[in-house]
Order: sequence, then C-alpha cells, then structure tokens
Amino acid sequence: MGFNGTSILTLDASGSPPSNNTRTLWNIIWSCGVTLFACAWTAIHPNIPGMDEKRLAIFFRRILIMIMVLIAPELILTWASLQCLSAFAVKKQFNDAFGARPAEARDHHPYIELLMWRIAFPESNESSSAYRPAEFKEWTMTRGFFAWMGGFMLYIDREPRATLTPDELLQFIREESVDMPVIQKADIEDRSKGDILSKALAIFQLVWFVLQLTARRVQNLPITLLEIDTLAIAVLTFSAFFLWWTKPKDVGRPYVVHWKGKALPPGKSTLTYDEPDSRFSRAGCSHYLFYLIYPCMSAMGMGTIMSRHAAQSRRVPSLGGYRVSRNITTVSDIMRRDDMAGQPTAAPVDRETDSISYSRRTTMLPFGLFSERMTFGIGSYSGALLGGIHCLGWNFLFQRHAELILWRVASIVMACAPMYVMTGLGSRRRQGIHGSFVGRYFIPIFASFLYISARIIIFVLMMLSFRSLPPGVYDTVDWTIFVPHL
Repeated sequence: MGFNGTSILTLDASGSPPSNNTRTLWNIIWSCGVTLFACAWTAIHPNIPGMDEKRLAIFFRRILIMIMVLIAPELILTWASLQCLSAFAVKKQFNDAFGARPAEARDHHPYIELLMWRIAFPESNESSSAYRPAEFKEWTMTRGFFAWMGGFMLYIDREPRATLTPDELLQFIREESVDMPVIQKADIEDRSKGDILSKALAIFQLVWFVLQLTARRVQNLPITLLEIDTLAIAVLTFSAFFLWWTKPKDVGRPYVVHWKGKALPPGKSTLTYDEPDSRFSRAGCSHYLFYLIYPCMSAMGMGTIMSRHAAQSRRVPSLGGYRVSRNITTVSDIMRRDDMAGQPTAAPVDRETDSISYSRRTTMLPFGLFSERMTFGIGSYSGALLGGIHCLGWNFLFQRHAELILWRVASIVMACAPMYVMTGLGSRRRQGIHGSFVGRYFIPIFASFLYISARIIIFVLMMLSFRSLPPGVYDTVDWTIFVPHL
C-alpha cells in the first residue's frame, strides 16, 4: 500500500525482460557503480608513498581512501581544498622569497591570484629574502602540490633522513643548508601517472550519467534512490577532482635533497614527519577509538597526525599534506586557535653551536584564521550540498509512509546540521550562546551526531527501496524527443 492508501505497482528486475525500451535492476546498479568507481578512482590523488612500501600496501591504502570517498565525500573535498590552498601558498611564498615576478603580472587571472593570496596569508606582508639561489625556477601549483604531498626527501650522509614540509625546505634553503631543488614541471609529470585520457573518460561518464537523470526528470520517469545518492557523491568527488587538477597523481618516489650545511643537521624528533602521534600509544579503549577517528580528523585539517607506519616509512600522512599553524589535539584546541592565529613561532638558536633547533610543526607563515574558517566552511557547505541533493527524493514512492517521512527528515538534517557545526567550530569567541559551552562544544558535537545518523538512515532507506520500486523506473529515456530522427 502506498502512503496515500493506494496500491503501488512494482516491477521486478528478474521478471522484466530487457528490451530496447527498458532497463533491468542490474543495469541501474552497473551504471551507478561505474560512475562511482570512475569518479573515486580518478579523483583520488594520493600522497607519495614510503620508500620501502610494498605495492600491495599502497594499493590497499588507496582502496581505503576510495571507501572513505564513498562514505564521506565531504571530507575528501575538505582535504582537497586544504591541499589546494596550501599549494598556492607555497607557490606564492617561494616565488616571492626568491625573486620571481609577481603573480599579478604573469598569470591570466590576477584577481583570483590576489584573492587566493589573501586567503592563504591574510595577515602577512610580501617579503623577499636576501639569499636568492641562482638555479631558482618559478614555482607553479604543480610544484606546490608536489612539495606538500611529500615530494622532497632530505638525505644526510647519503642516508634518507625524513620527508620535508615546504616550510622546512624553505628554511633550509635560506640557511644554505640544502640547495634549491632544480626540478622542472616535466620531471614531476614524468613521475606522475595521471593522464588526460583517464580524466576525460571519467568526466564523460559523469556527464552522461547526469544527462540521463536530467532526461528522466524531463520525461517524468522515476529515478531510484541509488541514482540520487550516486549523483550526490559524484558531484562532491568531482569538485575535489578539479581542485586537484594540477596535482601530480600516483607519484612513486620523491626528489632527493642532500644536506650540505655547516650547522648541525636536524636531530631526532625535530622535523614534522619524524615521529608518530603520541595518541597512538595510549592504553585502553581510547587507543582503538583514535585509530577510528583520526582519518576524519586528518582530512578535516585538524593537525598533522602521523601514524606509526607513516613515520617508519618516512612519508606524509595518507590524508595529510597541507599547512597547519600548529598541531591540534582536541576540539578545544580549535577553539583556542583564535588566540594563536597570526603568531608565527620562531625557531630558537643554540648559541654554543650556532645552529638552529628546528621546532617541530613550526610554520614560517601562519596559514591564517580566515583560511581555517574557509576550510570549515567548505566542509560544512559540501555536507549541506550532499543533503540538499538527497532532497531530490522528496516525492519518491516508498512502500511505507514512515519511510518517506524518514527520508525527508534525514535529508533536511543532512542539509542543515553542517551549518551548526560551522557555527560552533569556525567562529571566534563571541558573546551569547556562541561563547558558551553549549554554543562552542555541545551544538557542534550534537550536530555531527545528527548528521552521521541521518547519513546512516539514508543508506538504509536506499537499500530498502529495492523491495518495491515505483512503476516506470525500468523505462529508458526516449532520446528522439530531444534529438529527432535519432
């Protein structure tokens, strides 16, 4: 019985023989599966793996990231936006430090360049360094991405020491402890395994999928909930794909940077990617809980979280590779970050050895409070977009009226809850509710719980919908209406 008291006619895929004017349930699942795989596999641009990691370990890590894309595409979009902003900031920083021409004079989009610079460094002034390497070549977004994804490995006495962050690399270059890496864009692309053909095929698959859904809407043909969910995930995944457009893909090895400075080399546990996060060593249930939540924390930009395997392999965290002003350990750190924004930390100097004690997780230029809020904003709005697209199933013919109400409520919660998370985590300390415990802690945590619960409800209802699909769902689009004589 339908929600209006009438019977709902259903079609069974097994009893519906395929023809030129119909499709089967397997056709629907295959179309959605191919679209999701094309989007996820093409969009993911992993960081550079460890030097001694096996191919099987690299493959399974990519599969896990793909699963995360399908479960929480909004987190992947947040991660991509973090890396994009960080890559631009490094590009600008190196070009300004070593005498490249101003971006406004050399790029085709000066206003976009200026806007991204203000976003990345809202409180910083452009400055130049006294030391200018003769071999310096203008840095591009590709080089910026390459640096943040673990592209530069420091060698000391011909032995690998650690992967350098761009800030550490820039500091060592200024001190003449290492040479400026002379690596051309063609060399980076040669290390990358991305190609235009695979990107074009993925884009074609997504465009074809969207055209089919649009045509079905125009011809008043029903759309399954699986197709709506696929569309939502594909839109967010491809947004991340375009943010990573210039990021090298599947690079297998870093560029070697040799230590040549007279000062003592950085000691143990002084560089960003030296040691695993201490929270992995906790005893009790908190140890296992942290293993579950740290990928989400890392993708959301909540600090450089090194796992034991990443530290042993001397690589960037799988979901890391972006600029942070300081390491974040708890939600309260995010709240206290307002007090730290715009305050770069200087590295102390050892007067006896005249060498610099390199402070771990020191950022030479603050990432900027506005950038952090923008990151929270991107994550929140992408979550709201995910919920908004699921509202396309508002009038779907469920088998029970309660299921219809649940779908509507879950879609609204997914569209609205991220705004409350953004309000609590991304705002400065203000008077009233936003400055209280309720506004700064309870509301974001409770809104996150509601969002995750709504996502689970959406998935369950999507699976239950295959028990009884509405009539016409197996009918195919009549393309002759749009293209006569086809």
